Amino acid sequence: MPTRRTTLLAAAGLLAAPALRAQPAWPARTIRLIVPFTPAGTTDIAARILAERLTPRLGQQVIVENRPGAGGNVGGEFVVKADPDGHTLLMGTVSSGAINYSLYGAKMPYRPEDLANAGLMLQVPNAIFVANALPVRSLAELVDYVKARPGRLNHGSSGIGTSLHLTGELLKTVAGLDMQHVPFRGAGPMLQEVIAGRIEVAVDNLPSVIGHLREGRLRPLAVTTAERSPALPDVPTTAEAGFPGVQATAWFGVQAPARTPKPIIDRLGAEIDAAVKEPETRARIADLGGMKPGLTADGGTSPEAFERFVRAEIVKWTEVVRKSGATAE
Repeated sequence: MPTRRTTLLAAAGLLAAPALRAQPAWPARTIRLIVPFTPAGTTDIAARILAERLTPRLGQQVIVENRPGAGGNVGGEFVVKADPDGHTLLMGTVSSGAINYSLYGAKMPYRPEDLANAGLMLQVPNAIFVANALPVRSLAELVDYVKARPGRLNHGSSGIGTSLHLTGELLKTVAGLDMQHVPFRGAGPMLQEVIAGRIEVAVDNLPSVIGHLREGRLRPLAVTTAERSPALPDVPTTAEAGFPGVQATAWFGVQAPARTPKPIIDRLGAEIDAAVKEPETRARIADLGGMKPGLTADGGTSPEAFERFVRAEIVKWTEVVRKSGATAE
């Protein structure tokens, strides 16, 4: 015979079932993909490629919205505080998703547990390059040139806390250089200053600077990955240039507010994985000098693999920040 308790539980289940069935399908409207940097940088380029590929897959328009500031923290905080319904997403980066936690410390407006990781889109090398007016043709020549002029040269980045900032700090630490870091609010403004010769040295993600390098407006000295980039096969790696301690890979992936329902995260992760495996997407990524996600056995991504990847990146960059002595000031 049923007890009063089991009868009540059964009744509650019957009442709850219609409510569960009544949950709206996702996505129900336009999705905003927040880019925490200015237009024209690699984060923006990657987000627009992904938005274009996800729109037909999800059946709703995916639009890119730029919210730059504080090395990616402004855009990250905006997404963390958004409704966790899958309609406001973050194009997370190595800076907003890993470096900034140790660099900003107590001033960091959110923590890793405030974001759910859906999928990695791509990884890219950083490129070290100089203004054409600078009389150096290799990384070794740059080191000698800077050492002869301590404190007189500037190195630019797209913002404090970016992998570009930390790569510059790594180079200074490894090579014993005295240069002044000049942060900008994005890659676009920084590149214009280097082209004009007002900033002598800079680091950028390869996709956003590759056009300038190919067309000779800037001079590449090295890429920061273990192997040369097929997009710039004549440019040596930092290890080949004599500085194996200067290695960094930037990455870009989709994150959502932490309380976003798991079915949404799983669907989003599956669609990102499918999108980055499309031949057209892979061709565009390769042309920009980017690399596929490479988190799963088939070279793709998943929420679980991306979660593990992000956690490992936080540990890695915490150590880099500690060794370099970099600060958010």
